[in-house]
Amino acid sequence: MPVKKIKSYFASDFHLGAPSYILSRERENRIVNWLDMIKPDAAEVFLMGDIFDFWFEYKTVIPKGYIRLLGKLAELSDAGTQLYFFKGNHDMWVFDYFQKEFNMNIVDDELEIVRNGKKFFLHHGDGVGKGDKGYKLLKKVFRSKFCQWLFSVAHPNLGVGLANYWSSKSKLAKRNEKKFEAVELAWITDFNQNKILKGNNFDYIVMGHRHFPIDVTLQQGTRYINLGEWINFNTYAVFDGNALKLMRWED
Repeated sequence: MPVKKIKSYFASDFHLGAPSYILSRERENRIVNWLDMIKPDAAEVFLMGDIFDFWFEYKTVIPKGYIRLLGKLAELSDAGTQLYFFKGNHDMWVFDYFQKEFNMNIVDDELEIVRNGKKFFLHHGDGVGKGDKGYKLLKKVFRSKFCQWLFSVAHPNLGVGLANYWSSKSKLAKRNEKKFEAVELAWITDFNQNKILKGNNFDYIVMGHRHFPIDVTLQQGTRYINLGEWINFNTYAVFDGNALKLMRWED
């Protein structure tokens, strides 16, 4: 008897393409194996940003590579799993290709959902909360139609080649965990309090972007889960209808 598809899975920050073809392919294989593992019971999969270290969809061209991941996503979609793609700061130039190919929901910023009575706030994590004004301005520029058009008129060999060059320079290093955890807790506590003041009592706040897996309970019982990344941690979260758990994939 087939397993009933009831679980929701969350993962982010694969950064495929960086820092080299060999290391990216190795990471892609791990991710595909993970998707194979969750396929029987995955009702939905939330890919929460920076899946690619760079992505730009031209009118008739997409970046070369990632064929194993894209094939697996098509397989999941065809098997009835609902897919979500959150635009990250590295792959904000995703447009409608995934929606057409995989019936994937493309999420520009945050998404609020309710699953089995539990309220979720989902966001890649870039540009939320106080501060970071420079990046917030840059994000608006990069997401402008004019900026997207300007990049699109350059030949793909130039645009994608330049982006891949910068990806090759990416260190994708592990953070100083103890130091970062203290900063992260202060930041998410302030963010959560601001959300509650707006009348939004979430059971779960789930984000990526900050490259550090963390699972903490905040004031009013809200749990914050940062999904980490797949360079050092291979972490993801799963909601089984009752509780959300932060997990580590062991290939």
